[in-house]
Amino acid sequence: MVEENQTVEDLLQQALELVPTALSKARTAKGFTTRWRVIISRLEKIPTCLSDLSSHPCFSKNTLCREQLQAVLQTLNEAVELVCVQEKQEEGKLKMQSDLDSLSSKLDLTLKDCGLLMKTGVLSEVTPPQQPLQDSGETFGVRELLARLQIGHLESKRKALEQLVEVMKDDERAVITALNRTNVASLVHLLTSSPSARENAASVICSLAESGGCESWIVSENALPPLIRLLESGSPSAKEKAVISLQRLSFSSETSRAIVGHGGVSPLIEICKTGDSVSQAASACTLKNISSVPEVRHNLAEEGIVKAMINILNHGILLGAKEYAAECLQNLTSSNEALRRSVVSENGVQTLLAYLDSPLPQEPGVAAVRNLVSSVPIETYVNIVPSLVHVLKAGSVGAQQAAASTICRMSTSNETKRMIGESGCIPLLVRMLEAKGGGAREVAAQAIASLVTVPRNCREVKRDEKSVTSLVMLLEPSPSNSAKKYAVSCLAAMCSSRKCRKLMVAHGAVGYLKKLAEMEVPGSKKLLERIEKGKLKSFFTRK
Repeated sequence: MVEENQTVEDLLQQALELVPTALSKARTAKGFTTRWRVIISRLEKIPTCLSDLSSHPCFSKNTLCREQLQAVLQTLNEAVELVCVQEKQEEGKLKMQSDLDSLSSKLDLTLKDCGLLMKTGVLSEVTPPQQPLQDSGETFGVRELLARLQIGHLESKRKALEQLVEVMKDDERAVITALNRTNVASLVHLLTSSPSARENAASVICSLAESGGCESWIVSENALPPLIRLLESGSPSAKEKAVISLQRLSFSSETSRAIVGHGGVSPLIEICKTGDSVSQAASACTLKNISSVPEVRHNLAEEGIVKAMINILNHGILLGAKEYAAECLQNLTSSNEALRRSVVSENGVQTLLAYLDSPLPQEPGVAAVRNLVSSVPIETYVNIVPSLVHVLKAGSVGAQQAAASTICRMSTSNETKRMIGESGCIPLLVRMLEAKGGGAREVAAQAIASLVTVPRNCREVKRDEKSVTSLVMLLEPSPSNSAKKYAVSCLAAMCSSRKCRKLMVAHGAVGYLKKLAEMEVPGSKKLLERIEKGKLKSFFTRK
């Protein structure tokens, strides 16, 4: 019988004295020979295990040692009592087999827990007797709780997990700092235990995933399958934590492939349809991350991802979820014609255009439309252009660049170029030539170069007072300036105007073009000759 006021030394002595008794009893047991032989082999290892444990300098001061010795005594007493029960034939055969298997498992757990106590390093921390966890110091409380996740029975682990969740609410960093891979493995194991333990384990793993320092441990300890199962059958809270964890972990391409391999796409799509706002956004982001891996896009399509993303664009709860859905469609349509046709057939173009008409359109939606323009009839361009003009007026810088790039792709015939020019986009593209980012200037110059081959569009560019000035500035001969070839094309189209030529000369185009001609930039030499010929002609006219 274990008394609460016994010292750790008393408990150790009592356990060491009880081992021979338990062994003697077990060796005399009749029947179930194989099971008793296993139990005897476990009992024989206990003295060495206890000796190793008691040799630690902090053995007598650590509460975990006391609890472990109490568990050992309880298991040894159970072994003795089981022999007596069998001798009296008080239990049926099946019940006795079950009890023997249970005893064997408890002995295994005892030996494992003793080993873990030595490996975790927690014995080096001292717990003052009867002192509440919160008052024993942050670091020690966390380390003890992490150790308790690995030792003892499920109920004791569940209680330790509950306390760990409470500690993390006050000081998450303390837990993350004290964590090691073994602790992560124990948390992953608890993802498949009781419902309350699963929810708390998912909460802790979610915090670890979001912290950005434990992703590799979480994945390597095989957390993906139980997290995916939580998406299918967990509580609403557990589902939310699981999908947020997968969102963070899926930033790795390797992990994204593993999520697909473990059957994670279908439950993620289901959450996109039925989840609350946070879960829906996290699921859409996870699928967006997965869709960035080209080789799994076919699998995503087979699971119905196109329809799911279009549905979010139409009915998504959060704006962030819609942006993730747009980016997912952008990834899916980046290089796969079959997926482009699928998006078009699901009314994806119209849905994306409606999304672009929002007050602040973002780049992914425009980029998705850009990917699709080659897969839709030219007649539909008339519906696309107004949305692109809206983006050029109100979109983010990235969205404006994507819109200008889309205009380049749509400029496949003089008819479409005239229609685009009539939309009012040319002044907006000219304004982009003054953007701070070199990428925006380049794509704007490229779009203008594709449009000015139509005389009406060229006249509109000429009418804008800033067009020549901005284009000349883009002639700067630096190797990093990739917009210069488009600027040359634009200025060449405008060179027939005497006023434009004068502006080009006034802003230094001749000097730039001489350097570009030496660099053999296409069209620069011819443009230089035309400007200089115009200068000479103007000189003689004045004379």
